Amino acid sequence: MRSDERGGVTAEFAVALPAVVLLLTCCLSGIAVAGQHLRLQDAAALAARTLGRGGDPHALAARLVPGAQVSPNADGDLACVTLTSAAAGLPITLTARSCALDAGR
Repeated sequence: MRSDERGGVTAEFAVALPAVVLLLTCCLSGIAVAGQHLRLQDAAALAARTLGRGGDPHALAARLVPGAQVSPNADGDLACVTLTSAAAGLPITLTARSCALDAGR
């Protein structure tokens, strides 16, 4: 190895490292948002079933997904619930909607 090539690998590593860190951060953020959306969808399904049975979907949603906005509504023979929540650390709004048979009315 010539003396003018010494440190080339270190310089290339120093240039590539921020790109690798940025890519890893984006991947981990995407996984976190996907997990949060899955929890929101599960909570919407449970809240819709609770509303269909005549219960309070607000209390259930507040326990399962703190800070989520709950919008219950009736759609024919269905009791529907829409949950909206901000993604943690990102300027993204997540929304999940679920319906269940309205047996309580």
